[in-house]
Amino acid sequence: MKLRLLGSSSLRVSELCLGSMTFGGTAHLYAEEEDCRTVYDAYLSAGGNFIDTADMYGMGASESMLGRFMGEDRERIILASKYSMNTDPADPNAGGNHRANMVRSLEGSLKRLKTDYLDLYWVHAADGLTPPLEVMRALDDQVRLGKILHVGISNAPSWWVAAMNAAAAERGWTQFTAFQLQYNLAERTIENAFFPLAKFQDMAITAWSPLLFGALTGKYTVAKDGSVEGEGRLGGPMGGRMLTPHNLKVAQGLQTVADRLGAAPATVALAWLLHRPAPVIPIVGARNLKQMEQNLACVGLELDADTLAELEGLSPPAPTFPESLLAMPPLRTMVHGSALVDRLVPWDTD
Repeated sequence: MKLRLLGSSSLRVSELCLGSMTFGGTAHLYAEEEDCRTVYDAYLSAGGNFIDTADMYGMGASESMLGRFMGEDRERIILASKYSMNTDPADPNAGGNHRANMVRSLEGSLKRLKTDYLDLYWVHAADGLTPPLEVMRALDDQVRLGKILHVGISNAPSWWVAAMNAAAAERGWTQFTAFQLQYNLAERTIENAFFPLAKFQDMAITAWSPLLFGALTGKYTVAKDGSVEGEGRLGGPMGGRMLTPHNLKVAQGLQTVADRLGAAPATVALAWLLHRPAPVIPIVGARNLKQMEQNLACVGLELDADTLAELEGLSPPAPTFPESLLAMPPLRTMVHGSALVDRLVPWDTD
């Protein structure tokens, strides 16, 4: 497995990140500990060193399981966890981005993970309430204490992230070095705003749900009566929300490409992410060894230009204003006259 730099942090991380949302818990989403250990070992054996978890995965069970697994591996693992989701419905302050929840959540994560620091700590989602300066100062305090080394942001608007980083930079505080966002063949809207921002601010992009909750694996179909056929998390109520006509069309096109290549759809979908112009690190999860092996196979799958173009055409993101206007040749001529400037601007895609 190749290594990539995690944004401006200079951390060397593997090109696939192991997601541990399936570790721990009791619902059908989760795997048995023995299977989780097998998945964990397979990932490390393939050269992986980047593991992602959160305090709310299995209500702490995921972190506890990883704490039992890591042992002597800890020092060679780039370990990331998150806070912000409420872990105690009876306590309104047990969720959110504010300092009190950050400190409480971080201490709990460190204890469960059996470590005294995290390489990367994510804000799991913007809460829309906590003042930006409180968030960035509280994160910087934890960096100065040595409890976290770098900070990242998940599920927040691009303008909010840009403003937060600008405020931190002005004050000499730690800035976000990575995004964690939903990104896959069927959901590509982040390309319009987040790709240019990531390049401009030297931030890494990690992709959660790179297989769209399993919808891109080819194991689900929708019957004429609308019921979902297939075993997994989309076999329940979530299936109706994820197995939309658009997503099913993308999954069918992906299956066609995968059949031609003699590969699993999951493998092809992840390989497509590794071929993106902006460096993307897929966060891959698995409930068993077979799923993990299909995920890992993507690192050795080369996709030629024609195949990439075919996959690109399955779900091209709609252009957004004003980038679509600024990229038009007539407007370029109106701005620059007859002069040709040999430089790509942020809204160029080629």
